[in-house]
Amino acid sequence: MEFFVAPDDTSASLALQTGPGRAFESLLFGNFDPVVAVVDWECLLAGGSFEELVEAGEPRIVAAQDNGGGVVLAISLRLSTALADATHSRLSDVASSWTQLRAEEGEVIDTEIAEAIVGDLAALVSSARRQNQSVYCRVA
Repeated sequence: MEFFVAPDDTSASLALQTGPGRAFESLLFGNFDPVVAVVDWECLLAGGSFEELVEAGEPRIVAAQDNGGGVVLAISLRLSTALADATHSRLSDVASSWTQLRAEEGEVIDTEIAEAIVGDLAALVSSARRQNQSVYCRVA
């Protein structure tokens, strides 16, 4: 999966087939479910329950392949704001809580790796906000 910055949903949807490429600032990660992760992070940073966010349509799908293949998701404004405004200490706490949540589901994510993922995503969101753009996630 790849998190990337784009000016709008239309531009982001173009990344569905080929990825964001060099046109967009991006981060490449693997080995975790980004849909679950995005909802987990929003719950941990901004509150609410997993069920409430899923029922509210988060994360929002911007583009999807017909065969159930790839998808491009929009990172919510609420999560983007929470990530951008969080202190390093808060991001570290969220990463630790996220690893615990995933462990309860049988997924093992190293705490240091989780801290790097959450910290790098927060930096990407901050960069996107400075450019008046949004962050999306492409899952191939």
